[in-house]
Amino acid sequence: MIVIDTNILLYLFIENEHTSKAEIVFKKDEQWAAPILWRSEFRNVLAYYMRNRILKFDIAIKIMNEAITLVGDNEYDVSSLDVLRLAQASGCSAYDCEFVALARDIDVPLITSDKKIIKAFPEYAVSLESYAGV
Repeated sequence: MIVIDTNILLYLFIENEHTSKAEIVFKKDEQWAAPILWRSEFRNVLAYYMRNRILKFDIAIKIMNEAITLVGDNEYDVSSLDVLRLAQASGCSAYDCEFVALARDIDVPLITSDKKIIKAFPEYAVSLESYAGV
C-alpha cells in the first residue's frame, strides 16, 4: 500500500505528461490510500476542467466514480492535531500535511510530485519519478 496525493490520482485518470509514470506506480502497487480530503480536491480539478470545456460532465462523473472505486476502502480520516503540527513544523499547507499524516500513520510512503512536501518530509515523501523508477 502507498499513499498518493491527489495529483498522482489525477495523472492516472486524465492523460498528461505524467500519466505513464502514474501507470508504472499503479503497476508496482495497486493499493492506493488517501485521506478523505482527496475527494474534494479531485472534484475541484474535475470542475475546473468542466468549466474550461476540457471535460464533459458525463466524462467527469465517470472519472470520479472510477477514482472512488480505485481508492475503495483505503480512505482515512486523519488527526487535526497531527496535521496542524506537521503544517506548523514544515510550512506546508494543511491540505498537503493530511497526506503526510496519513503516510506516517499507516507507515507507508507518500507518492507526490510536490517538491515542497518531498523536501519537508523526506522520510515519508517520495517523488513520482523516483517511485516509478524513471
